[in-house]
Amino acid sequence: MDHPRPPFPEQSQDLPGYTEQMQPVPDHGEDSYRGSGRLAGLTALVTGADSGIGRAVALAYAREGADVAVSFLSESAEADRTRHLIEDAGQRALLLPGDIQSAEHCRDIVARTADQFGRLDVLVNNAAHQMQYDTFEDIPDEEWELTFRINIFSMFYLSKAAVPLMKQGGSIINTASVNADMPNPGLLAYASTKGAIQNFSAGLAQSLGPRGIRVNCVAPGPVWTPLIPATLPAESVANFGANYPMGRPAQPAELASAYVMLADPASSYTSGATIAVTGGKPFI
Repeated sequence: MDHPRPPFPEQSQDLPGYTEQMQPVPDHGEDSYRGSGRLAGLTALVTGADSGIGRAVALAYAREGADVAVSFLSESAEADRTRHLIEDAGQRALLLPGDIQSAEHCRDIVARTADQFGRLDVLVNNAAHQMQYDTFEDIPDEEWELTFRINIFSMFYLSKAAVPLMKQGGSIINTASVNADMPNPGLLAYASTKGAIQNFSAGLAQSLGPRGIRVNCVAPGPVWTPLIPATLPAESVANFGANYPMGRPAQPAELASAYVMLADPASSYTSGATIAVTGGKPFI
């Protein structure tokens, strides 16, 4: 498949960013992903599933036979589009708007997922926040705290609520980043949380191993999602991903197979792993 390559049109958006306003519009696998029943009968909760990687994962999970709960910040056409993709695949969708900075909200959406679907097999902690700053001193205290609350505190709250509801074979999949090992200084708060996510995942995998619950990470390189024009300067967006070996960013659809593999019961001995999806750039 021929994927879009930079330079892209210079563009910027307000947070959280909107898929249909991007040039080019991201590919989530709408026309390409074909399921084969790998997740038949399972249920999943995916955060940040209204757009980007989360939407691609939700679509792939549904086409593999899973029911999917869609966690997202606020009501918008973005989440409705994800719901339609899930339902068009013949699976049940549950929309769960709200702010995962709140421990109470995290506990609520886990409980609602289990109540609606009768079980919880897979938790994908994918929602994230980033903002670029030129210097360390430019980072406001509030921005540092916000990034940690969304990116890592929520992961603790959601996982803690989900684990008691999971049976043996359950799977927690956390979105890390190449920034975990190769931090971009302009994204210092974000990169710091991604390092924390990788450590959290490795430790939790050891803790939950005796209970038969697996914990893994996916570490993407540059991915073409609404977060990019909403958080980076327009000139950086125009050349986003050009410095990677493949000369372009990933489309969200290109991440989905890693999340499917980690959720698949056939991957029953894969835990504590980080799957790097980096377009050829080494992940050390």
